[in-house]
Amino acid sequence: MFHEPDYEKVLKTISIEKASRVGLIITIPVFLVFTVPYVLIHDKGLSDLFEYFRNGISPAKIAMGFLLFTAAMVIGIVLHELIHGITWALFAKKGFKSIRFGVLWKLLTPYCHCTEPLKIKHYLLGAVTPAIFLGFVPGIAGIAVENYPVTLFGIFFIVAAIGDFMIVNLLKNEKPDDYAQDHPSEAGCFVFRRKK
Repeated sequence: MFHEPDYEKVLKTISIEKASRVGLIITIPVFLVFTVPYVLIHDKGLSDLFEYFRNGISPAKIAMGFLLFTAAMVIGIVLHELIHGITWALFAKKGFKSIRFGVLWKLLTPYCHCTEPLKIKHYLLGAVTPAIFLGFVPGIAGIAVENYPVTLFGIFFIVAAIGDFMIVNLLKNEKPDDYAQDHPSEAGCFVFRRKK
């Protein structure tokens, strides 16, 4: 923990259950923000978005589509947490030795945890990088190259980052050079504000 006497410690956490509810609520708006431009730019109908099934739907195609989707989601989830860890490790004094990965099995929620305090600006950067690289970049790239499955991947990982966005919202008024340290068992962190 951070024990500097010149700092006051404040707990800032979010509810995983609330993050899940908010994620469900924002799914449709995020879907529309990326799908409407895709349809308009490429003059597509909604049925054209899933060209994989264009020549008919068979049990084999459904099974293959499900396997591909599942594989992409699992790889994306692993990458999401790894991107958190790599970004935070760049600013942690002990580097990757301060990064821990795991799963909250009760909620089936994977996590990445940094065991040392980081400047809030660095903590926030680590919080948003997965949404940028796995969400916004594929979402926009899929539109640019006319590949809707890539856009759909981006949509999923923007929604999956809702907890990260909620933590960013908690910290938006904190000073960038104060410190944040991940809470060891809850979604959120301790903030260490320099005393006046």
